[in-house]
This record gives sequence, C-alpha cells and structure tokens, in this order.
Amino acid sequence: MDRISTKGMAFTDQYGRTRILRGLNYKHHVITSQKPEEAALPDLDETFFRDCREAGFNCLRLGVMWENLEPEKGQYNETYLAAIDRVFALAEQYGVYVFLDMHQDLYSSFGVHNGDGAPPWATVTDGHKQPEHAKLVWAEGYFWGKAVHAAFDHFWNNDPVLGKGLLDHFCELWQMLARRYANCPAFLGFDLLNEPFPGADGGRIFRKLVGKLLGVIAVSPAIKRRDFFRALKEKTPVVKAALDRLTPEAMAAITPAGLPLVRKFDLERYTPFVQKVTDAIRQVTDKGVIIMENSYYSNLGIPYSAEKPRREAETVFAPHAYDFMVDTPAYAWADNGRVGWIFEEHRRSQERLQVPVLVGEWGSGAPGTGWLPHIDFLLNRFADWQWSDVYFAYQKGMFAKESGNHRAPVMDVLKRPYPIAVAGSIGSYSYAMPEKRFRLNYAADGSILEPTVVYLPAAPQEILLSDGASYTVEGQELRINAPAGAVEVSLQF
Repeated sequence: MDRISTKGMAFTDQYGRTRILRGLNYKHHVITSQKPEEAALPDLDETFFRDCREAGFNCLRLGVMWENLEPEKGQYNETYLAAIDRVFALAEQYGVYVFLDMHQDLYSSFGVHNGDGAPPWATVTDGHKQPEHAKLVWAEGYFWGKAVHAAFDHFWNNDPVLGKGLLDHFCELWQMLARRYANCPAFLGFDLLNEPFPGADGGRIFRKLVGKLLGVIAVSPAIKRRDFFRALKEKTPVVKAALDRLTPEAMAAITPAGLPLVRKFDLERYTPFVQKVTDAIRQVTDKGVIIMENSYYSNLGIPYSAEKPRREAETVFAPHAYDFMVDTPAYAWADNGRVGWIFEEHRRSQERLQVPVLVGEWGSGAPGTGWLPHIDFLLNRFADWQWSDVYFAYQKGMFAKESGNHRAPVMDVLKRPYPIAVAGSIGSYSYAMPEKRFRLNYAADGSILEPTVVYLPAAPQEILLSDGASYTVEGQELRINAPAGAVEVSLQF
C-alpha cells in the first residue's frame, strides 16, 4: 500500500500525489467477559472489506477501548488484539487504511454499560455512582454526571493509580499499540482520544449553554431543563418550531457562553495531553500520523483553541459535528445551515493549525430518508474544502443488497465518485447528485509519474478530459495521465 503522510493542509503519498480518504467508523462493544467470540470483531471480515472497496471506501476509523485492551493493569487482552491483527491483515489485502481511535463515551462503562472507555481500575469517581440507565439521552452523564466529571478530572490531572499517573498508564497503552501496529502497511495513525471532555468544567459549560439556549428559543423560564430535553425526544410541531429558531445566527449567540471554559480546557489540559501522548508514541515509532480531535463541546461550534504538538510534522485535525438533534427522532429535521456553520468553525481551526482534516465523526442517521439531503449537503462541503472523512457509523447489513438496491438508503448518497489520488494539486472537485455529474480540476505536476485516480461508483456514460490527457479504466478506477498544467475532468453517470 502507498505510504500516506501530510504536506500542509493535504494528505499526500510517497509519489507526491494529493490523497483523499473516505470511509466508515466502526466501534466495538464493551467486552463483558473473556469469551473469544466477544472479542472477535466478527463484522470486520473479508466480506466487509470487499464491500468497502466496492463502495469506494479506503479508510476505517477503528474504535478500540482501553477497557477491552487492558482489563487488568498490564494484562493485555490477546484475544482482542489478535482480532485487531486480522483486521489489519484484511485491510491491507483490500487497500483500506486503518487508524486506531481510542474511543470513550462518558469516560467508562462504570460497570453498568452506560458508557465505554477506561477500565474500572483506571476510573476514579470519588465515590459517585453512575446511574445504570440514562433517563433522556445517552450523553446526559456529561451534563450532570458527577462520576463522569470526577473520572475525567482525575485523568487530566494525571492522578496516581496503582503507583503511576493515569496519563502515564494511558501513554503505555498507546506505546503497546504503536509497537504492534505502526509497521503494518494499512496503518494510518493514532486518534489519541475520542471527544475529550473537560470534566467538572463540562457540567458548568452545559449549564451556561442551556441558559442561553432557553433564552434564544424563547422557552418559558419556568420549564425545567430536563423537561425541555424530554420534549425534544418527541417529534412534534412544537419541537420543530423550537428547532427552527436554532439558526446559525442563534448558534453564534449561544456558543460564546461556553467559550472561556472550553478555551481553558483546550490550552491547559488537552494541548499538554496531546504533547505527552505524542512524545510517548514517538519514543516507539516515527510512523503514523497523530490525530487531534476537538473537545465534546466544540462539536457545537465553540471555537477550538488547542495547539498541535511541537516537533511533530505528521499532525491531522479530526473534527466532529452533528446536528443539535442527533440521537433523537427530531434528527429528521437536521439543518444544513446549523451544521454547516459548525463545520465552518472547524475550517477556521484547520487554517489556524495548517494541517489536513479527516472528519472523524459526522452523519449518524434516522429512520426514513428525509435526512439524506443533509448527508449530501455535508459531503459537498467536504469536497469544497478537500477534506477526508469517515462516516459514523457502520451498521450490520449496511452494504447488503436486495433486488439491486441497498437496504441502507444512506449508501445511495455515500457511494459517489471522488479523487482518490491526484498527480498534482486539486483546484476543485464536486459531484452533483441529481444530475449525476462529477467534475475535477487540478494542476498536474509533470514530475509525478503515477496517474491521477478517480473512484467510479458505476460505469460512466461519458468521460471528458482536457486536451493532452488520456485515461484507462481499471475496475472501479479511472486512471488519468496528463502533461503538466491545468487538467479538467468531467464524468456523467
């Protein structure tokens, strides 16, 4: 497989071509026993990777969890690691890059499966208990969960557990993974921690944001916050009217309430964390990109203030963003303006950092098909900015076909042409889904001998190239050779 690295705000390969990565998220469940079948990652088999290649997906964000990897201090789960070994072997066979996402939601499962992430031995709650079941949405532990807040605060403080700081234990875990996987041809990089959360300050941020939110959408001050969020679980005209008030302008009025505490977290906790873990990984290997995420609250468009690690050339920004109503039935009313505004803020962060973007989580889903134009809108924005992305998330049966049609209708939107590798610099590319027209403009670099490669979801009805350019079709790839200079490509499907 080609070696992927970074140059400025783009991914590149060893030939100097600009690369675009597109793919899926996969997060394994919490392993509740040492039974081999629980750790086998059965979904990620040869059929999965064959389907990925057919759909044009060349990247997988593999969510792994500390509690699965190291259930007891220093005792790594070899059954689980063997399953990950097989994933890398299959990924290499089918040309899919894999990056490891150290996944967490609510820091830990707390033994009640209300979250995932750290093992019990690395979870310090100061005696606070996490409820066994969420009352409203899964994420409520972030908002008012004292156990969650305490666990994160002890983590960021590197407080000692079993004779060593929590962050030091965490760095040793990443070093183990680096030794095991960094030399795999399919290995892309290290996604250091999913959606880092500020701890107790995260509860304060939530209260500030909700106070602003209720004022902006003119909800009666007498209504309790929990009542409001309970109402949002119901897809009713009243909720739709409230959501319609959450315009980009309204979001711009709400989110500054959380900015001071988010900035404090980014600079005082997350930036040093990224540096510490990066330094630990680089003691083991110089391979693989370092992937930074934004904090949980920057998913809402609160500006991201963290700095990239010093002395590290291979850094990638992996922002997340969803519509405000993700994980509720009201996601059918996902708003392009709202989410587009969040991604515009992430774009400003990219320009500040001067690194490539690989959107780590986006999309999700809802019953029906009314939300699919929203997915098309976001893919078009990513193309405008030449971003790579991994859709959240793979679900069993997603690729299955029945009478020629995908059972998961989102595949009809996700499966689209895009430039896999460009022998030069991309000017622009786009896919107009209603017209089924793909366009690519790029400045060909005459010193690059490898071809430009475009993924073909189907056989094109028409292929138009600039004078002097030639092409071949190999399977689902259009391969273009062109002299130095401006090149235009137009495909009709």
